Amino acid sequence: MESIFHEKQEGSLCAQHCLNNLLQGEYFSPVELSSIAHQLDEEERMRMAEGGVTSEDYRTFLQPSGNMDDSGFFSIQVISNALKVWGLELILFNSPEYQRLRIDPINERSFICNYKEHWFTVRKLGKQWFNLNSLLTGPELISDTYLALFLAQLQQEGYSIFVVKGDLPDCEADQLLQMIRVQQMQRPKLIGEELAQLKEQRVQKTDLERALEANDGSGMLDEDEEDLQRALALSRQEIDMEDEEADLRRAIQLSMQGSSRSISQDTPQTSGIHLTSEELRKRREAYFEKRQQQQQQQQQQQQDPLGQLSHPCERPTTSSEALGSDPDSHSSTGTFSSAP
Repeated sequence: MESIFHEKQEGSLCAQHCLNNLLQGEYFSPVELSSIAHQLDEEERMRMAEGGVTSEDYRTFLQPSGNMDDSGFFSIQVISNALKVWGLELILFNSPEYQRLRIDPINERSFICNYKEHWFTVRKLGKQWFNLNSLLTGPELISDTYLALFLAQLQQEGYSIFVVKGDLPDCEADQLLQMIRVQQMQRPKLIGEELAQLKEQRVQKTDLERALEANDGSGMLDEDEEDLQRALALSRQEIDMEDEEADLRRAIQLSMQGSSRSISQDTPQTSGIHLTSEELRKRREAYFEKRQQQQQQQQQQQQDPLGQLSHPCERPTTSSEALGSDPDSHSSTGTFSSAP
């Protein structure tokens, strides 16, 4: 397929593309076709002048050329004269005279098609047919069985079809495709269709970029964004639980520190209370036993802090409870006071 010459559409130069795709090379330029058009205009002017330069027909002829225009369009007469240089002739395929010949299109070598000032070539290269329309992104392979249907469809759509008669110049693609057959996995698109698709892709890309910017560049949309929100919520819950555990541990530690300070401060102050050495020993043993239990509880809380949250928190132990009740003691704040 790479060896096939295929000019793509530029401006309104479809006649130039049609001829060059037919001949498989850059044989004609807009300047050369314009020269042929001007020559045709001069020949027609001279014939019209034979009837008198003051005649209505002559004045009408002096209007802008019918063989070309400023956009680059060229008439069938220009194309026909350009092909005569190569000994080629155009015959109207739609004409009743040609249809009566009942020639199978497969037995022809090439066609030129025109509709609403657009020209394109259908040519046989090697043993296969190709649509060389300049509006396509590349040559389109046409099977033998589809060729007649393709031409019939063009006729139904209003196309004028011309059969190119004569020997076309040799070309590399024709020689190569005489030996091999090609397959086309994907048909070429129209140039406008490809441009529209590229534009749509650019619009979609822009929309995606705006969506990413709206999501602070996270690049997560819909389900991904919901997953992110759920993960953040779980993370916040874990942080809250850790904060609660830390607060609980600090409260227990402060309570123990407060009890220890009260005990260390209050124990020497018991001189006003007449305790025997045996009673003091028992109270100290009770204190150390209570302290050991609190340390064990603290270790358990550190090992399984969440498990402690499901049980009611114990009231912090006061110094009076640690040392035992005393009939001479009076406490409204949980601290031990000496009697006068």
